[in-house]
Amino acid sequence: MSMRGTGKVTRRAVALTTVVGLAFGAVACGSGGDDDARKPEHKASRSASGGSGPSTQEGQSDTPLAEMKGSDGLLLRITSVQRDSGGFVTVNGDLKNDGADVVVVPAALSGNETEVIRNGRSLGGATLVDPKGRKRYYVLRDTEGRPLTTTGFSTIKSGADLAVFMQFPAPPDGTSEVQFEMPTFATATIKISG
Repeated sequence: MSMRGTGKVTRRAVALTTVVGLAFGAVACGSGGDDDARKPEHKASRSASGGSGPSTQEGQSDTPLAEMKGSDGLLLRITSVQRDSGGFVTVNGDLKNDGADVVVVPAALSGNETEVIRNGRSLGGATLVDPKGRKRYYVLRDTEGRPLTTTGFSTIKSGADLAVFMQFPAPPDGTSEVQFEMPTFATATIKISG
């Protein structure tokens, strides 16, 4: 068989495989049954703005542990700071636009490390400071240099908020209070639970 004939056979095989895969996908995704049996018994509550809002995550409270004002009407509310058994601390919160206009999230929040900046907009510039132990903890990175934090956002509409998280190496077990720092935001003292 010539190279031209082999190429045609290969393209036909790929096309046939794609068509068969799409057909199986369509069958698997079809309703084909009683959808009411799969619906949850309760409905998610709606926020006052009419849209569905994020629920309080495990370990988070309705009242924030800290609120910090940033530039252009941004407000960062920290709702939980949890020490995990894996040797890290997870900080959860909400980044809200309290201003009247759409805010372009400052690039400074990503920090100034080339490897982190290369991976897009993030909260990679956040740090935890242990004043007693005289140590600063930076947001953790994965093996490809991506920060272990909320990523992929560039603007926030007026009145909107974005659920955020950041993971840091854990300070020593005896350290329960640290300072949270984020570029363009005021510093806050937060307590670690767990």
